[in-house]
Amino acid sequence: MAKKKAAVIGAGSWGTALAQVLADNGHSVQLWGRRSEQSEEINQTHINSRYLPDVVLNSTIKAYSDLSATDADNDYIICAVPTKAIRETIKQLRPLLHEHSILVHASKGIEPGTFKRISEMMEEELEGASYKAVAVLSGPSHAEEVGIKQPTTVTVSSKHLEAAAAVQDLFMNNYFRVYTNEDMIGVEIGGALKNIIALGIGMTDGLGYGDNTKAALMTRGLAEITRLGVALGANPMTFIGLSGLGDLIVTCTSEHSRNWRAGHLLGKGKKLDDVLDEMGMVVEGVRTTKAVFALAQAENVEMPITSALYSVLFEEEPPLQAADRLMGRMKKNEEESSFMGRNEGGRES
Repeated sequence: MAKKKAAVIGAGSWGTALAQVLADNGHSVQLWGRRSEQSEEINQTHINSRYLPDVVLNSTIKAYSDLSATDADNDYIICAVPTKAIRETIKQLRPLLHEHSILVHASKGIEPGTFKRISEMMEEELEGASYKAVAVLSGPSHAEEVGIKQPTTVTVSSKHLEAAAAVQDLFMNNYFRVYTNEDMIGVEIGGALKNIIALGIGMTDGLGYGDNTKAALMTRGLAEITRLGVALGANPMTFIGLSGLGDLIVTCTSEHSRNWRAGHLLGKGKKLDDVLDEMGMVVEGVRTTKAVFALAQAENVEMPITSALYSVLFEEEPPLQAADRLMGRMKKNEEESSFMGRNEGGRES
């Protein structure tokens, strides 16, 4: 593939790791972060000490802290900022786009209130702007492991198949394998909702529960994700792929996961505000739980794990009580309760 110009917006762990992949592929890479001292550190030492301290970055990566300094002729703009920052970031990027621009988001969340996926938020803010396509990059991928070139597989999806293929070519190398998937709804829903389940598993680990509990939550969590995804128009097969089951496994079983760590602290008895202060980084699963709890009610989809997490996070229900309540739910048939998308006639599904 011919070498391209790309800007990565967001110099956290994931944005930095993606910049490293692109630079390793020989592309010209700009990496934007909010703090000038962070950009200076990256340019001078090739280390991002706050987010990826153990990774020596490719010396060709050029970091900066003025978003308006983004090159107007970049072929690709990769957004790796928290969900809550997507709209404002896109507004600032609009003047820098051109008819060949492909925007790729690598974030995972649902917007509270509107229930919009990230690509929908971007498209809404891009209305009337000149650009080619929006794509999503998602899958089981800890930045810490990508940064040290451990084998990783992810998925890219877009409404425009040509754009998805172009993004696949942009990132693909011998340690970062990229698949395409036509189901953009499923890819985004799977990536967002797995963070809820990871919070739950971290919480039960903090309570001292073992592998049986973890397996139960992951399995039933996947069924819950699939129910909502199908109700929103996703292909159910997407959820047994990389952006569904794959991302669920990696986020629920690793201490690299912010969501697992936050849940673990909650299970140990800490309050949400104290957990977020201690983490010092965005925990997307918290905001996503709030959005998805309301979305499930609007779509009339039964999501008991999400409901239990919502009670712990926003209604201060003790984690042990929420776990007991989940186990005490009415008996069901596993097959029916896995993929029935909606409640009908008051019957739990």
